[in-house]
Amino acid sequence: MKVFLLTTTLFFSLIVYSQEKILSGRILNFENKAPLAYVNIGIKNKTVGTVSNKNGLFNLALNNKVTPKDTVVFSHVGFKTEKYIVSDLDKMSTSILLQSKNIELAEIIVNSNKVKLKAKKIGRSSKGLGLLHSNFYSYYEKDVDDRLSKERGMKFKIRRNCNIKDLNFNISSNDFKSLKFRVNFYNIKDGVPSDLIVQENIVFEIKDNFLGWFTVDLEPYEIYLNEETEDVAVTIQWIESVKDTENSKFFSISTASSPTHTAYYREKAMDNWNKSGQNLSFYLNAMCE
Repeated sequence: MKVFLLTTTLFFSLIVYSQEKILSGRILNFENKAPLAYVNIGIKNKTVGTVSNKNGLFNLALNNKVTPKDTVVFSHVGFKTEKYIVSDLDKMSTSILLQSKNIELAEIIVNSNKVKLKAKKIGRSSKGLGLLHSNFYSYYEKDVDDRLSKERGMKFKIRRNCNIKDLNFNISSNDFKSLKFRVNFYNIKDGVPSDLIVQENIVFEIKDNFLGWFTVDLEPYEIYLNEETEDVAVTIQWIESVKDTENSKFFSISTASSPTHTAYYREKAMDNWNKSGQNLSFYLNAMCE
C-alpha cells in the first residue's frame, strides 16, 4: 500500500480573554493548500477539546486545569496522531508533517455457497415514553456554550457476520437550524471505547430542527463487522452547528434507564470515556448471516 505524506501549516496565536487562554490556528493541506476539516484537537483528560471547522480553523479554549507542559493532540482519520506541548504552540510557524497510516483492510473470505442474509436490528429501536433524554448540553456549558467534539453512543453486541446498512436514533429535542456529526466505530477495551475500527470520515447533517427518527445511510462505506468483533461502540460526535436562535441550547436523544451501563459519553476529544446507566434509542440496521 502506498504511503502518502501530508503537510499542514499551523498559524498559532495565544489570546487572553476574560482570564481564559485560547489557542487559535488553521490546519491546511500543504500539497494543495486545502483546509483540513473536522480534525480532532484536545488535551487528554482536561475537558479541553475541539475540532477544526470546514475551513480548517479552530479555537482551543484552555481552562485552569491546563499547564504549559501539557500536550495538545491532533488526530484525524487515516493519519498518524501528532502531539505538541502547549508552551510551544504559540511559537510555531513552520510546517508540520503528517504521515498517512498504512491501513490494513480486514480479510473477507468469499464463500461460493449461497448464504441467506437476514435483516437485523442491533440496539434499541423503541423510543419509549419519551420522558428520558440523553442531552448533549451539560452543566459544563452553562457559561461556555461549546459542544464541539462531544460524543454520545452505545455498545452493541455483534453475534453474526453483518453488513451495516444504516444508523438510526430518535431526536427528542433540537434547537438547531443545522447540526453536523461524525459517526465513529470503536473497539471496546477494558469496558470502554478504544481504537477506531472504521477508517472513514463519516459526516452527516441534521437540518431545520428535525425531530423524530433520523437515519444515517452507511451503505456507501461498506462497513462489515464479523462475529469475532463481539462488542463494538458506535458514537456520534458533534463537529459543527448553527443555532436557530441566540438562545438555542438543547439537542437530545430519547433514552430509557438501564442497569447494564452500555451507553458511553465524553465531553471533549481526548477525554476519558464515561459509562451511563441509559439505553439510547439508537440502533443499527444490518444484513447478517
